Amino acid sequence: MLWTPCNVYNPGVRTKRTYNLSERTVQTVRELVEKHHVAASQDALVEIALRDFFRARRDAEEARVWAAAANDPELKAEVALFEAEFKTADQETWPE
Repeated sequence: MLWTPCNVYNPGVRTKRTYNLSERTVQTVRELVEKHHVAASQDALVEIALRDFFRARRDAEEARVWAAAANDPELKAEVALFEAEFKTADQETWPE
């Protein structure tokens, strides 16, 4: 089952939260925003980082599912059946 976060970045809805982060993390976020201008605010940077994290997790899970499917004998048999069924389809529809 793929896990997908909902509305990670929605600028119209805000909820104030307090998290205990290491001083190094806080300093890095502050520096990335103030010195390197990678985001409009520290909140925006955290939202971007979380959005990217959630995407990476979703992509990794999707890759795992596809890798498992590639080794599924039932799926392999079904794909082989489709390939045989449509082997000449291009020749039937495309001009020479």
